[in-house]
Amino acid sequence: MTTHRRAVLAGAAAAGLAGLATQGRAAAKAPVATTSAGKVRGAVDDGILVFKGVRYGADTAPRRFQPALPPQPWTGVKDALAYGPASPQTKIAENTSEDCLFLNVWTPALDGKKRPVMVYVHGGAHANGSGSDPLYDGVNLAKRGDVVIVTVNHRLNVFGYCYLAALGGPDLADSGNVGNLDLVMALRWVADNIAAFGGDPGNVTAFGQSGGGGKIVTLMAMPSARGLLHKVATMSGQHVTAMGPYHATLRATAFMKTLGLGPDQTDVLRTLPAGRLVAALKTPDPLELKGSIIFWSVMDGGVLPRHPFYPDAPREAAHIPMIIGNTHDETRAFLGGDPRNFTITWEELPARLGPELVLDVAPAVVVARYRQLYPHYTPSEVFFAATTAGRSWPGHLIQAEQRAKIGAPAWMYQLDFGSPLDGGKLRAFHSFDIALVFDNLDAPGSKTGTGPAARKVADQMSEAFLAFARTGDPNCAAIPTWEPYTLPKRATLVIDETSAMVDDPRREERELFSVAPFLKEGT
Repeated sequence: MTTHRRAVLAGAAAAGLAGLATQGRAAAKAPVATTSAGKVRGAVDDGILVFKGVRYGADTAPRRFQPALPPQPWTGVKDALAYGPASPQTKIAENTSEDCLFLNVWTPALDGKKRPVMVYVHGGAHANGSGSDPLYDGVNLAKRGDVVIVTVNHRLNVFGYCYLAALGGPDLADSGNVGNLDLVMALRWVADNIAAFGGDPGNVTAFGQSGGGGKIVTLMAMPSARGLLHKVATMSGQHVTAMGPYHATLRATAFMKTLGLGPDQTDVLRTLPAGRLVAALKTPDPLELKGSIIFWSVMDGGVLPRHPFYPDAPREAAHIPMIIGNTHDETRAFLGGDPRNFTITWEELPARLGPELVLDVAPAVVVARYRQLYPHYTPSEVFFAATTAGRSWPGHLIQAEQRAKIGAPAWMYQLDFGSPLDGGKLRAFHSFDIALVFDNLDAPGSKTGTGPAARKVADQMSEAFLAFARTGDPNCAAIPTWEPYTLPKRATLVIDETSAMVDDPRREERELFSVAPFLKEGT
């Protein structure tokens, strides 16, 4: 062997030893937290300790359609370095599994300090999504506010909300709400374990967007969740009613028929491969008569004894402070992807408008009133404004009104600041507020841009949510004085580059649709 080669090998060996030493030091510095089931090892991201894929429940496959069991304890230290699988679903690129009860934690330190805890429940109706979307990354919010952030996966669609109580045995009594019971289990995990992650189990804020907000308001009406939520913030989480048990049974029966099963074959449904159940989610909905079958929370008389906000706000949750938010142009998220909706004529408008309204008001009457209120609007602008006011907005109003009637603290916001991308055509669309609240303007999926205006709005929204998590009151130096929502004043924080308090914003639109009851079809 030549002297040169020996030198090269010696250098390589030294480099290898140095590399091993570096890896050893990195492993030694990796944060390790102790949970009730065992120890977990996380990582460090921009000074924030991150634990991904922490198990809070056992594999749900052996107990499909039943409440989950706690995780089996483990010995040694488990790596918590990668997100856990999401619930089986139709719209996702990441791994899915019925073994999906995992959560993620971002914390400034494992130091015993009692920081506010913010638990985020993802959107995606009750059908899709997970806690690992880049928009929900907790580094920036944890760092900005010295708080602990938690995101969570749970059972969705047929796995979490298929009501089989009337078709199967007594062990299926809770089947219409096991996805919500997963969330209760996650909140119990927080209560039992978050102190080890530098959080305060006595100061837990649940916040969520769209279906996530809807699940949170449902938890507020569930006896099993009492004492686990101290503050609540919903972002376009408009649920007022759950599904009734008769309609839920009709949906379960239609789903089983697609699989070639009769209503008396729930035992077979329990054991079919998960992929077959996912494929059957394309079953046409038997009640809405449009789109695929829908599974969501069920008023079953047990887990969920009442509707979330009907006939009133639950008095058992009246002490819980609440933020209720919506975006000015909600339906541009659902309807803005069809280019035809930007070229509607006045003649076409009534026929196009009718099927998109939840509140049953004559489309011609709606169009005529909007043309009076906003004579400069194009037909497309009327279409998006009216579908928002007649479909997405009413649930938020009802929640705020019902809270006001029982003197429960609530603050309402309306996000007017819109996306500068795509020529601005989507404006303040449904889900646009997520990146602003998490201060994740440059995350994949964000359409906020990173300009000064977006930065200013993100500062306001994230600081208000952090103040709320700390104290139960969203007021802070970043925003104007935010008054609680009361009747008949209806004070609302209208959020823009320069935000302002407005009493009863869009009053005329609210009054136009107030003549019709708001009930989700299939309730």
